[in-house]
Amino acid sequence: MTERVYQIAAAPFEAARRVEILPDGHPGRRLHGHSFRARVRAAVPPGWAPTGIGGFPGGEADALTATLTDVASAFDYQDLNQLLTVPTDENLARLVRDRLLERDVPGIESVGIRSTVDQGADLDGDAHCHVWRRFRFEAAHRLPNVPEGHQCGRMHGHGFEVILHADQDLPARGIGHDMGVDFERLAAVWAPLHAILHLGCLNDLPGLENPTSELLAAWLWTRIRPELPTLSWITVYETGTAGCHFDGERYRIWKDRRFESALALTRAPDGDPRRRLHGHSYLLRLHLTAPLDRVMGWTVDYGDVKALFEPVYRRLDHHRLDELHELASADPSSLVHWIRAQSAPALPWLCRIDLEATPGCGTVLCWGGLGPALPS
Repeated sequence: MTERVYQIAAAPFEAARRVEILPDGHPGRRLHGHSFRARVRAAVPPGWAPTGIGGFPGGEADALTATLTDVASAFDYQDLNQLLTVPTDENLARLVRDRLLERDVPGIESVGIRSTVDQGADLDGDAHCHVWRRFRFEAAHRLPNVPEGHQCGRMHGHGFEVILHADQDLPARGIGHDMGVDFERLAAVWAPLHAILHLGCLNDLPGLENPTSELLAAWLWTRIRPELPTLSWITVYETGTAGCHFDGERYRIWKDRRFESALALTRAPDGDPRRRLHGHSYLLRLHLTAPLDRVMGWTVDYGDVKALFEPVYRRLDHHRLDELHELASADPSSLVHWIRAQSAPALPWLCRIDLEATPGCGTVLCWGGLGPALPS
């Protein structure tokens, strides 16, 4: 697939709302508040910046963050019902998207609103909406088919997280419909599965004798999709740094790494503080796609991903990035290309790299299916 580069940005705001189209007795009908988080992913050209913000090659993610922050500031400490008749997460995401387009932000691929850490709505490039909600359960498991001595062969446990994503597709429902899938509907579908999974041993459940993240996602899909035909994909976090997406046909796993590094952006204009030596706590997410190994029950072992990436990681962590060999600039866009080149021989399954220099702000390099932007 053709390589694509996206800049990502996030901005918080505090606001109140009431959603009066919800059923009688629903708490969301009352005036209440949220700590919202808006985010955007856009394919802006190199050096892009809105009017009034100096742009330079490598500064695109910061320029996008500044633009989104300015948009979000108009909602901060406001009553959203004064801005929108029905201020759902989806409608708010559409408003953010419209405001970004008014500022001539090019190449918008997705816009999302997170109203709580556990729920939100995302619009794709065609303004098609998916809502999502996160659930948690505590369970034990072991992987019976791993080689002798593999740590996952021992009985152990995780605080699993599952995100259900549902297709809203409101335009297809006709004018006058402002909500397709209520978050409470997702909770109702999840409740019986939570009762089975929580405080149990996954290996004891029929169909989960080999409970990898991939097979757990598929097991959940077969039980949820008949009850929720709008289910579009399932995300399973086995740990806080690794997990799997499944859309009913394809699996994609990811593994997170964090590194602490210094840099100076020498292409920034004179007087810009980013020209000075400074540093970031980076979040790196490696996405991988591979066929399912029917014996092991996984696509790629998370532990193998970490081990195979380790030589590259050691060159990044606690180093000065702008002094790396074969790296012309240490901005996020240059870094993700460098990471891909350095990792490709050991990790041929890589299909996407996310790099955040600050929370929610950075670059995505993708040469496979883009898939969802993980809630954060």
